[in-house]
Amino acid sequence: MAASTVTSKGRTTVPAQVRAALHVEPGTRLEWHVTPDGDVIVRAKTLSTLDLAGAVKTGKHVDIEDMNP
Repeated sequence: MAASTVTSKGRTTVPAQVRAALHVEPGTRLEWHVTPDGDVIVRAKTLSTLDLAGAVKTGKHVDIEDMNP
């Protein structure tokens, strides 16, 4: 089990083994979710759908009519 301490400013260091397991790098955004039972789920958010815009470049335009059989 990994542990960290919260500073007076509300900051903490994510333990190295947790960073490795989540593939966290500098700039990675962490999302914190508190369940009704009081459990905390932390997810590393590396990409959003907006980050993927323009990722695939085909070089040609295809009309909808050309896609239909």
